[in-house]
Amino acid sequence: MNNKTLIVTGGAGFIGSALIRLIINKTDYNVINIDKLTYAGNLESLKEIENNPRHVFKHLDICNLNKISEIFKEYQPDGIIHLAAESHVDRSIVASEEFIKTNILGTYTLLECTREYFYTIANEEKRNTFKFVHVSTDEVFGSLGATGYFNEKTAYDPRSPYSASKASSDLLAKAWYHTYNLPVVVTNCTNNYGPYHFPEKLIPLIINNALQLKSLPIYGKGDNVRDWLYVDDHARGLLLAYEKGVSGESYCIGGHNERTNYAVVETICKILDELKPRADNKKYDELIAYVTDRQGHDYRYAMDPSKITSELGWHPQEVFDSGIRKTVLWYLNNQEWVNHIQNGEYHNWVNTNYMNR
Repeated sequence: MNNKTLIVTGGAGFIGSALIRLIINKTDYNVINIDKLTYAGNLESLKEIENNPRHVFKHLDICNLNKISEIFKEYQPDGIIHLAAESHVDRSIVASEEFIKTNILGTYTLLECTREYFYTIANEEKRNTFKFVHVSTDEVFGSLGATGYFNEKTAYDPRSPYSASKASSDLLAKAWYHTYNLPVVVTNCTNNYGPYHFPEKLIPLIINNALQLKSLPIYGKGDNVRDWLYVDDHARGLLLAYEKGVSGESYCIGGHNERTNYAVVETICKILDELKPRADNKKYDELIAYVTDRQGHDYRYAMDPSKITSELGWHPQEVFDSGIRKTVLWYLNNQEWVNHIQNGEYHNWVNTNYMNR
């Protein structure tokens, strides 16, 4: 491998696979993809590049320090983009232990392996361009009221076991920069959506339930607000954070696409009414059902991405209306993928839990 080599953790997941597809298709970098392949990891999301020699898959748990250390020694990477995480709020509420292990102890393991490796890099140019990009979420900042935006200076105020574990991992990454001079960059993003999204999350859940004429569950009154970011736009932001980000800095990545959960569901229903009308001539929104609200449900998330825009030149290419149409079309054209996923653990889980992230 003569080109730059990046380690991507969680590369079989929703955002990680989008990032790897971007790297392989748009750069000459090599990618070492580390993924444990839990319920949300699926190599089918990388099918289009599975035979590319610049993509190497390693089936590993990021908590395995010895194995991760071996990967660094073998491949001598030029950087790491760390996405591997347990990420679903509802799962963290009913079973938080895995979130503590993966998100906190896993991040610690990667930071330590990176620190040990970083100080062995003899090539000065390689050391000067090496970065550890730690990928996080807007949920570490807590909940907003009707106005205002999160930004890089917003105080941390996590409200769920998931967001608390991600906040902890962010602080570890920042501490390794300040204490050990490890070249760390932290990113915090808003809600992602797009192709290959695990079907328990709000948008794919609604699309798939609608196509099967099942109930479309919405928490509470449906007035919780999220800022939606198309996954390919996020992937481009992460690559920029590696290539142009300043060590020790954080970058907020948001789409300026605020929607209530009800508005998201209603938009999906209207697109499906147009593209795949129901045989009984009814409207898909007749399937909407309001369910008991989630415990500690944050009211509103919204991000100010002006720093990454002005300093790194990032701009989203999709607005919500264009991105959601692309997403619905993708699911309509890829029901085989969805059916494959639904035959797994997801099928049993979603029957007993309503999942609006």
